[in-house]
Amino acid sequence: MDHVCRKVRLQPGERIVEAGCGWGGLALHMARQYGVKVKAFNISHEQIVYARWRARQEALDGSVEFIEDDYRNIHGRFDALISVGMLEHVGREHYRELGRVIHRTVGDSGRGLLHFIGRSRPRPLNAWLRKHIFPGAYPPTLREMMEMFEPWNFTVLDVENLRLHYARTLEHWLERFERSRQQVAALFDDRFVRMWRLYLAGSAAAFHTGTMQLFQVVFAGSECNAIPWTRAYMYEPQEERRDRLQAAD
Repeated sequence: MDHVCRKVRLQPGERIVEAGCGWGGLALHMARQYGVKVKAFNISHEQIVYARWRARQEALDGSVEFIEDDYRNIHGRFDALISVGMLEHVGREHYRELGRVIHRTVGDSGRGLLHFIGRSRPRPLNAWLRKHIFPGAYPPTLREMMEMFEPWNFTVLDVENLRLHYARTLEHWLERFERSRQQVAALFDDRFVRMWRLYLAGSAAAFHTGTMQLFQVVFAGSECNAIPWTRAYMYEPQEERRDRLQAAD
């Protein structure tokens, strides 16, 4: 989460919108660690309810607003837009529509980050995964992803591929799943255990072999000049970052 925050160079007091916020962890981290105001959108009722509860528990409900709604209904102006793990579920036919939403919210002077599972060449997601795990999902190539940026003249500032990191993450998930498989079987059934084991093990293999990629793309509007000359800002010591943010505040 901090890697994402550093990449978009969050500053205290900025207004951030998150498209697809999951359980709320990133939105809360941005508000807690960087002093920004966040509006976070998600269509999952259960996740929004939990995220709001977490915000109240951490006394961050004044800084983070969790909104149960579709990303296409995001309105207002923000300094940055961040989306983690949503693009692969949008559908390629909606990329230009998403690009329109991004431009509507950050304009020519804003910036943002997209984190998504992708491909090196166009091909549909495995049919079994589409049926049982991710209905309607499509992992795009970088070229396909650009369909949402080019009409609005967005500049790509940084592209990073984290596929080996994600392979390791999946291995950890699989290990924890196997330790808990009896509890999972009690909640669901043995068929679900076999299905989820296949999904985790197969996905780890796909990221290890390069069949799947994990991209992070940092972008900015045509008038945004807050562009770093090097990547050193991503890896500055935590103490230096804290002092810099306090000075800016």
